Amino acid sequence: QVQLVESGGGLVQAGSSLRLSCATSGQILTSGTAGWYRQTPDSTREFLAAYSSTGGPRYAAAVEGRFTVSRNDARTAVFLEMNDLKPEDTAVYYCNFIPFDSQKSVSWGPGTQVTVSS
Repeated sequence: QVQLVESGGGLVQAGSSLRLSCATSGQILTSGTAGWYRQTPDSTREFLAAYSSTGGPRYAAAVEGRFTVSRNDARTAVFLEMNDLKPEDTAVYYCNFIPFDSQKSVSWGPGTQVTVSS
């Protein structure tokens, strides 16, 4: 199974920006789709953005225009640039990897906390 580790979370003020990183255990981004999700204690996990080697980036309507997903040239990491953060963006942010090969399992990172103060 692919190993994923998120980083870059923290406590910021409303209106600030943060860049989250998701490091992977290999050059996996040529063989599947990496995505970003978030979850609060009283909600289900919410899709935010994804990056596919075949389809490029895509976004949830709720964050399109404020969040940008990208990857590094080595295809070993994916990033989520978040701008104009709001208190309602406070959540644990997770990255995942969905292999193109449906016989392989989906992987999740442990998450990184983002807290936006008003």
